[in-house]
Amino acid sequence: MGQLALQRLPPLASLPRRPPSLPPPSSAPPSLPSATSRRPRFYVARAMSSHIVGYPRIGPKRELKFALESFWDGKTSVDDLQNVAANLRKSIWRHMADAGIKYIPSNTFSYYDQMLDTTAMLGAVPSRYGWEGGEIGFDVYFSMARGNASVPAMEMTKWFDTNYHYIVPELGPDVEFSYASHKAVVEFKEAKALGIDTFPVLIGPMTYLLLSKPAKGVEKSFCLLSLIDKILPVYKEVLADLKSAGARWIQFDEPILVMDLDTSQLQAFCDAYSHMESSLAGLNVLIATYFADVPAEAYKALMSLKCVTGFGFDLVRGLETLDLIKENFPPGKLLFAGVVDGRNIWANDLSASLKTLQTLEDIVGKEKVVVSTSCSLLHTAVDLVNEIKLDKELKSWLAFAAQKVVEVNALAKSFSGVKDEALFSSNSMRQASRRSSPRVTNVSVQQDQDVAAVKESDHRRSTEVSVRLQAQQKKLNLPALPTTTIGSFPQTTDLRRIRREFKAKKISEIDYVQTIKEEYEKVVKLQEELGIDVLVHGEAERNDMVEYFGEQLSGFAFTSNGWVQSYGSRCVKPPIIYGDVTRPKAMTVFWSSMAQKMTQRPMKGMLTGPVTILNWSFVRNDQPRHETCFQIALAIKDEVEDLEKAGVTVIQIDEAALREGLPLRNSEQKFYLDWAVHAFRITNCGVQDTTQIHTHMCYSNFNDIIHSIIDMDADVITIENSRSDEKLLSVFHEGVKYSAGIGPGVYDIHSPRIPSAEEIAERIKKMLAVLDSKVLWVNPDCGLKTRNYTEVKAALSNMVAAAKLIRSQLNKS
Repeated sequence: MGQLALQRLPPLASLPRRPPSLPPPSSAPPSLPSATSRRPRFYVARAMSSHIVGYPRIGPKRELKFALESFWDGKTSVDDLQNVAANLRKSIWRHMADAGIKYIPSNTFSYYDQMLDTTAMLGAVPSRYGWEGGEIGFDVYFSMARGNASVPAMEMTKWFDTNYHYIVPELGPDVEFSYASHKAVVEFKEAKALGIDTFPVLIGPMTYLLLSKPAKGVEKSFCLLSLIDKILPVYKEVLADLKSAGARWIQFDEPILVMDLDTSQLQAFCDAYSHMESSLAGLNVLIATYFADVPAEAYKALMSLKCVTGFGFDLVRGLETLDLIKENFPPGKLLFAGVVDGRNIWANDLSASLKTLQTLEDIVGKEKVVVSTSCSLLHTAVDLVNEIKLDKELKSWLAFAAQKVVEVNALAKSFSGVKDEALFSSNSMRQASRRSSPRVTNVSVQQDQDVAAVKESDHRRSTEVSVRLQAQQKKLNLPALPTTTIGSFPQTTDLRRIRREFKAKKISEIDYVQTIKEEYEKVVKLQEELGIDVLVHGEAERNDMVEYFGEQLSGFAFTSNGWVQSYGSRCVKPPIIYGDVTRPKAMTVFWSSMAQKMTQRPMKGMLTGPVTILNWSFVRNDQPRHETCFQIALAIKDEVEDLEKAGVTVIQIDEAALREGLPLRNSEQKFYLDWAVHAFRITNCGVQDTTQIHTHMCYSNFNDIIHSIIDMDADVITIENSRSDEKLLSVFHEGVKYSAGIGPGVYDIHSPRIPSAEEIAERIKKMLAVLDSKVLWVNPDCGLKTRNYTEVKAALSNMVAAAKLIRSQLNKS
């Protein structure tokens, strides 16, 4: 980040000077009504009760991403960045108002992450960032998110079971909280100035604390909830500020309630809101839960709160909550019914959702039901109207965030007695079209004996991993502490341009292959000069680790602008799995064979695993997820065996997202882990002992699934470790034995900071305290796609130097 941390930048919540105009999101496919094009000067409350939990902040064409990266690179000013942000917020609010939404959220926009925004609001800045009080500016904010030349970034991990990453707060007993970011009230006033009355949204105190981690040096036994009395005064200040600004509603997001909380945690939740009761007086309060069913005890605690006006539930992934509502819902309270899916891109079955709403009407009364999204629309793509690659039939089956807003309003209108018969009829026809389409169900796949046989075998390799590693070492002849990287190398502007031109048929296949070959040669030469032991080809031919494979498998479709935020400015474009999956032909053999011929050192064949492809896609919802996953696994199995036949002796099958898909409730986790691990084993069960199978995982808490990771039976696993303060190593301190090869990451690739060789060597020593040198690998946390070559060369050079230093010390001893 260079000079950014050395500047004194304006406060995070300051307003821009002159926001430019940006067209509002479009409404929807032709069958959905478009929001009125004439905007009133002031938006009045709608009679229909409709609500949106949250909305994507990146912009329909990734405007925020490009503004952030331009600012970080020093090409644009703070004013430029803030103008883009204000313009996006205005466009989002106006779209919802035009569509007829009654309860419109504010403070769901973020320059990086909503948990980091809450950390800023509470003034919970770790001391290493040198914050001296006052309103937090972009310098401190982005240093916490990305690190700077002097200090590393805060840990980043997955937000519940999504592919969104949040910045993990670091809290200890000595932390001093203070009201240090007024972003929530500034954005509320900003919307109000546009004539739009919004619903300010805050991460609730329980969710914030329970998703935090004890600061470094703090005892593991430290109870994060012991800080509840210290943060509530800040929340009270925020509430007073919002009330003074004219807010009538406040939304607390408390998704932590869908987890298995114990009695003391639930009591702390009740106590926290009781303590805020006087500050909440004069405000309508919504507590929103999402991503799963609310357990019975948590539901009981939630219903006991007197200060709450309404309760929000995910009725897409949490259908069992309906039974709890039927048994007990307090009279006079509002029920925010999340019937429009915020996690997927399929058009809502309006008739089915209307039946659910009518069921709720019988329980709580029509006037007490508010139609809502199941969760924030942050997790879906922005606007279907920007799609030019999708065919008309497939497009008719879909709804992105802009269209889901219209779906919510259409359901609210129908529920209130103003049903658009033509719209519902069109929706029913589109639902029927999808169910009956031959594109969805491939008879040959459904009848395939391999698919049927999946459940009849555990697909384990016949030899123990210790025996396989001996056979592999005899063939590969690697030194102790072998060095490698995770797969990708920097994706330059020229490289992206070449791929675009080839797709657009502006350059020939011969020219394209030659360009990629030259990129491989550069990457291979660099790795050999640095002294890396097991090489990668750098993935110059790949746009994305999931999209690249999906484009070559049947049953997948791809968007042109279906971007979803993963973290900060990083966006992904998830494939759409709409039908049965097969592999028509080999996908990587040509490129991997080419790369292997460039070196005498082992060259990894790089594949993405079936569970990661599944979890990083928008998945069909008309059959169980594990059945789709097994179809993908069989396709990857064919690719693995073709790579082996082509002479590739090291094959990496990335399962970066395996932990991400773990259900939030303990009772559902074993079933998921069983089929997810099984799917991975299917991919490589047929290879020889001498073929070394690697996998890679990142940015999740793996300690609680370590036995399932062992059960995957990979020969080598590389796993993120340094960004999370070496949390992974604690599981080995606790006595878990890992006999396969393992490479905990030695430096964080998501920060521009270059670690010294000495720092990396110290990390390796910590690893050797709990892991045998015979199984330890040395590698970065993750792929190098997002870094530049100057950073990569320096960091990898230090990594290899550190490995050689420790290697020589081991030889001497």
